[in-house]
Order: sequence, then structure tokens, then C-alpha cells
Amino acid sequence: MGLSTHVLDTMHGAPAAGMRVALYSTLTEPPSLLKQLVLNQDGRPGDGPLLDNASLRIGTYRLVFDVAAYFRSCAVALPEPNFLDHVSLDFGVADVSQHYHVPLLVSPWSYSTYRGS
Repeated sequence: MGLSTHVLDTMHGAPAAGMRVALYSTLTEPPSLLKQLVLNQDGRPGDGPLLDNASLRIGTYRLVFDVAAYFRSCAVALPEPNFLDHVSLDFGVADVSQHYHVPLLVSPWSYSTYRGS
């Protein structure tokens, strides 16, 4: 199943449709951009997993979520500077035969993540 993500907007109790996300490999310096996308109405990539089983490699990765731009697009009044701008999640893949799901639960003031299934 490879690598997947989804984002839930906990302020509005809805998927974060329209949020921009970037995926990097952090095995090199500077990190290498692998993919950029905009989340669909379900808060997920529209074209399936971020990386399928054949593309997923053992190593380290970074997901960068454009949180401030998303909440601005939802007409949320954010302070300047805003508390969260981009949320970066660095994580490792140790076994490419397993599914790595990296969800984000986010508001303008907090976020959490976990390794999902």
C-alpha cells in the first residue's frame, strides 16, 4: 500500500480540502522534492497513495503541510504572524512491505499526528 496521508481540520470538523502538501526525501541535503499536491474533498491525495509499494524506499521523509494558507482560504482570521505556518513531519520508513499512513489533525493553533493504518 505504500505511503499515504490525510488531513482533518479540527477547527471545522471536516477534511482539509484544498490544503497544499509537499513530500520530500530527506536522505540528501538539501532534501529532494518527490511530490506536490492539493488535497481533495476527503482531505486526501486525489490520485491514490503518495508513494506506491514499488516507489517506497527505506529511509527518511518529510511531509510539509501548508496550514496557514489553508485556514486563510477558509476565511479564518489569523494573527500576523500566524502561530502555525507550515507543519513539517519528519518520519522514517523501515519496512517497505508495510503500509505507512501519516495523518495530520490540525487547527490554526495545534496539530497532532500518528502512524495510522
